Amino acid sequence: MSVRNLDFLFEPASVAVIGASDKPGRVGTTVWRNVRAGAYRGAAYPVNPSHRELDGERCYPDVGALPAPPELAVVCTPPHTVPGLIASLGAAGVRAAVVMTAGLSAEQKQAMLDASRPHTLRLLGPNCVGLLCPHIGLNASFAHTSAVLPGELAVVSQSGALVTALLDWTQSRRIGLSHLVSLGEHADVDFGDVLDYLASDARTRAILLYAEGITAAPKFMSAARAAARNKPVVIVKAGRSRSGAQAAVSHTGALAGADVVVDAAIRRAGMLRVDTLRELFMAAETLSRFKGSDDAGLTILTNGGGAGVLAADAADAAGVPLLALPEDTRDKLDAILPPTWSRGNPVDIIGDAPEARYTGALRVLLDDRRTGTLLFLHAPTAIARSDDIARACEPLVRNAQGRVMACWLGERSVAQARAIFETAGIADYDTPEDAVRAFAMLRTYRRNQALLMEAPTATEGPPPDHERARACVREALQQGRTMLEQHEAMALLRAYGIPALATQRCEPTPEAAARAASQAGFPVAVKIESPELTHKSDVGGVCLNLADEDAVRTAAAGMLARVVAMRPDARVTALVVQPMVSRPRAVELIVGATVDPAFGPVVLFGSGGKSVEVVADRAVALPPLNRVLARDLVSRTAASRLLAGYRDHPPAQLDAVLDVLVKVSQLLADLPEVAELDINPLLADDEGVIAVDARVRVTPAATAGAARFAIRPYPAELSRTLDWQGERLVLRPIRPEDAAVHKAFLERLSPLDLRLRFFSSRRTLAASELARLVQIDYAREMAFVAMREPAQGQHELLGVVRCACDPDNEEAEFAVVVRSDLQRRGLGRVLMDRLLEYLRAHGTQRVVGEVLNENTGMRVLLRSLGFNAVPRVAHEDSQRFTLDLRAGPAP
Repeated sequence: MSVRNLDFLFEPASVAVIGASDKPGRVGTTVWRNVRAGAYRGAAYPVNPSHRELDGERCYPDVGALPAPPELAVVCTPPHTVPGLIASLGAAGVRAAVVMTAGLSAEQKQAMLDASRPHTLRLLGPNCVGLLCPHIGLNASFAHTSAVLPGELAVVSQSGALVTALLDWTQSRRIGLSHLVSLGEHADVDFGDVLDYLASDARTRAILLYAEGITAAPKFMSAARAAARNKPVVIVKAGRSRSGAQAAVSHTGALAGADVVVDAAIRRAGMLRVDTLRELFMAAETLSRFKGSDDAGLTILTNGGGAGVLAADAADAAGVPLLALPEDTRDKLDAILPPTWSRGNPVDIIGDAPEARYTGALRVLLDDRRTGTLLFLHAPTAIARSDDIARACEPLVRNAQGRVMACWLGERSVAQARAIFETAGIADYDTPEDAVRAFAMLRTYRRNQALLMEAPTATEGPPPDHERARACVREALQQGRTMLEQHEAMALLRAYGIPALATQRCEPTPEAAARAASQAGFPVAVKIESPELTHKSDVGGVCLNLADEDAVRTAAAGMLARVVAMRPDARVTALVVQPMVSRPRAVELIVGATVDPAFGPVVLFGSGGKSVEVVADRAVALPPLNRVLARDLVSRTAASRLLAGYRDHPPAQLDAVLDVLVKVSQLLADLPEVAELDINPLLADDEGVIAVDARVRVTPAATAGAARFAIRPYPAELSRTLDWQGERLVLRPIRPEDAAVHKAFLERLSPLDLRLRFFSSRRTLAASELARLVQIDYAREMAFVAMREPAQGQHELLGVVRCACDPDNEEAEFAVVVRSDLQRRGLGRVLMDRLLEYLRAHGTQRVVGEVLNENTGMRVLLRSLGFNAVPRVAHEDSQRFTLDLRAGPAP
């Protein structure tokens, strides 16, 4: 379940407190009094068989005695009573409950869920503090205060203790909330559900999360991505310390369960992660005011050199660029500032600056968009009152909201000035470092939002040799092995088009190794192969640059002897011989993959070689990947700077590195048996890339695969070809690369068709709007395009049908449009048939659409498909059509 019945949780017209009491120290006492102490105007019922009256209100012995079923029940009774109470509430027609009770056993918790599901009764908790909805005055919690200001920030926390701390924090800073939700053990309602609800909540401007762990990752990722498209979502994720993965057979496998995977998920979902509660609210303030800003850097305006230096140092540490002043702007400042001004960024207008100097410099800087975002720093002086300066600057900054950050240094002497700027809508920060940190957050958020818009295809480039790849995995599993042998691992990489070193496997004897080396060509590398030895170099099991057969014999004999001496338990099953690769200017990289228990398959990239653990230069990303996402992954490592070239090392072929990452992503989608993979080292230079060594662990449990991806990859399997009007068309899901053809398609629609489809005649869309049409979440949305391939090879988009499913997959809203010059030829029917076929297979129950009354062609088509028009008095210019998909296709 997702948003179903959550309206009853967050907007109840009536509330019953089960276990209400008047005994001090009881949860039921606090909850009952909090409900009554607030401004809640709905009916409130206490329920407790031990009382006839509570605080002047009639108390009811049980749910059945209530005058009407409440829309929300708050349960504050002992654990053994909870399952039965939930069954009674569901039978009475209650659709939402907050279970504050702690200490439920696993069996009691399951019994509670089993009792709720037949009635679609949504449960918050158990073991939670409850929730507050200040806009309706509801405090259904046992928090210590009910004085919560209504506002536009929603706070959702797994920690009950943190809820009360957050309340103190918001009260002391007079921060208003739209909702405050304690999830507790989130047996039913979880982060994904609440994010889905808040994403479309008109009262919520930004969403703040405190998470200790994330479950149901695909659901969470879809909900988070949907919410992050609409409004800023900021998260504090506790537990950055390393966890799990003590027994992994690869370097990458050690990341399973690590916090770095959560980081990757947050980035990909378009959210912003911060480390402290202070940063949580600071980020919310910044993102809400600067969300639409795309400024690359800062210009600092200050009346104190010291404050400017602090801000500049903070910017350097945070990687925030201070923009060089354009020459013409510097000339204008020269005309109004003293000769001793800094003539650079920071713009130091000197400590004796009067009001006119502030306003003059501010006007010059704001008139030039090349100065980016302006950080206004002010230290109080005896020359001019801070509040007078604020009043003089207020009209300028009010007209530049979303471009000015302010820092009034001090407390009492600048309090009024700070208030003037805040009233003008200017974000204020306590210190220069805070302001710079906020701008750095904004830059990170914009990068994450860009990643959110990426919806890569599952395959890029030539298709892999699936049969060859599956044969490598199948042979190992049939033999009861979980580790691919060296030659199998390299063959697997080559099947996916990843350049890999030729590998020969021979008997574990010096003579066999010498013969294999002669065939490979000298110089060679010789390695042992043993299922008990994950890292061969730990026992001296790798010898390099062997120049002839004698050297190979000697090296092989030495390796075999060292294994016997150091690891007598290890079986040497073979020796592996490879020709040496002479790439002296190559960068050693590692590319890997593992399966995270929560987020499924992940891809790793970083500096490789023997020192991989010591250097620990790595970053991870969630598949599926394309080159854009792969490039972002590479950019987050120190290895990226080596790949860019230095001294006598020319830049490496970065595209070749990116292609390896994309192909590993595809491998994870295609082969669910691959549990861990390391390519180490992957050599990269100006000639390309080559995998020198690889380690692959497989499992018959099939823990990977596209079905385990936290973000659904492009569903290529839904593509079809069909004959239409004497030509061959491709009918497939839309993909991000379709932006150009989609733009051309829209430009060929008539003004009438534009209005009938978009309820607007606007022919051109902003880049962000166009991106939203082609970059979709395939888990919740679908768009099928009909494509023609003319003789010139230039694709043409002829028509598109799309739908957006609600989070519960109960209802999908559709839209369809065919190019104006191709209408009335049956293509609309083809597209609608394909969409309905998909939705039935997807398990969607109902499809709906809004159609203007003048769109007679669409109304005729929908009726032929079995749709029914729903009469609505309030919308005289359009009709809503609906089709019950459970009834089967129209005859």
